[in-house]
Amino acid sequence: MSNNNSNENPNNNNPNTPDSSKPAYYEGGRPRRRGPRRDGKGNAPTRRRTGTEADESSTALTHSQDTAHKEPISSNGYDAEVADNEAYDASLFEEDDAALAEGGIKAVGDKRIIPFMKIEKPMAILSIILVLVSIGALFINGLNLGLDFTGGVSADVEYEQPVEQVEVISSLENAGFDDAVVQYLGGTTELLVRLPPQSDNVEGLNDSLKQALDLPNNEATISSVNIIGSQVGSEVYVSSLIAIATALGMMMLYVGVRFQFKLAIGALLALVHDAIVTLGVFALFQFPFDLTVLAAILALIGYSLNDTIVVYDRIRENFRRVRDASPVQIVNLSLTETLRRTIMTISTVLVVVLAMLFLGGAGLFWFSVAFFIGLIAGTYSSTYISSSIPLAMGLSRDDFVVKIKPEFQEEVVSFNDPKSFED
Repeated sequence: MSNNNSNENPNNNNPNTPDSSKPAYYEGGRPRRRGPRRDGKGNAPTRRRTGTEADESSTALTHSQDTAHKEPISSNGYDAEVADNEAYDASLFEEDDAALAEGGIKAVGDKRIIPFMKIEKPMAILSIILVLVSIGALFINGLNLGLDFTGGVSADVEYEQPVEQVEVISSLENAGFDDAVVQYLGGTTELLVRLPPQSDNVEGLNDSLKQALDLPNNEATISSVNIIGSQVGSEVYVSSLIAIATALGMMMLYVGVRFQFKLAIGALLALVHDAIVTLGVFALFQFPFDLTVLAAILALIGYSLNDTIVVYDRIRENFRRVRDASPVQIVNLSLTETLRRTIMTISTVLVVVLAMLFLGGAGLFWFSVAFFIGLIAGTYSSTYISSSIPLAMGLSRDDFVVKIKPEFQEEVVSFNDPKSFED
């Protein structure tokens, strides 16, 4: 009888006795687990942290889809909504023996991270070697400037029947006109013939060209002959250098205003690297350098910057949303997230460049060669040079977080209880 009374006693302190006054999640005298256990894949429920533990968290934050039962944890902790608003935290960066051996984090959340910056120094040495060899080739060999820069003769020729470029070049060589460049103008019967500077006057040159261009059973008609002087070619050469320098300067200005000055320096050096390497290859192998190659270099600067801007945008975003991660980890994460896009972009562009290289004819051949070289160099520089230079300059999260100016900060006012001054 006494036992029954003790069981019905509302003041019973037995922890194993169910009590209707306790919340529903108390079963069996102990609180029921309100979150899932660790699932073996590194995912764990949100850890309840106190104020002293907030900076020492080592468990991953997970975002619960059930937001109907969110309640504050404690007065000295933080609310679960704060965890839901944080996209990443330092606790999401998981490390294991393999990751430590590679010198960096293994994954953030469920994303695998590729340690691009692990080979940063070897790539920097490779870049320095390429730039030095290119500069040496430019000073020793120089560029094999085309007729657009050195001057020469250009003639518009029309044939009665379709003609092959090889036939025209062979006929010109037999007549003593070496180093001729023949391009189609909208069809296989209209051509543009360009020759090195000639000593004959316009009238004599017109007659000699007419005899050299006539083919068996296919007569040629020369509509116009233009002589380009060496002074005009020098002006074009200087204008080309000014165009490249202006393009690089405007690109640097854009990145500096759009993102950050350290990133602008990295982008500028990456673009200069691409241009110098492309010019160095043309100087080393003495490929002809004309206006079409110059157009390829200008197009290359725009393409390389576009790829760099995508990486910079992701770097800025990750610096703002990822907490307590090193700058190297942020860069590795950003490069990993943009890797798929980079592969798809270079693949599609490469298909077009190869099509122009093999099917575009002589008019687009050297343009395609220059763009192909720059495409490889630009993809490499967007991954390493444009990201390594800002890291070497001390890129950090403070460069992207908006700081509150002192005049807009709230004044801290302390209240003194008058009773504390009474004796």
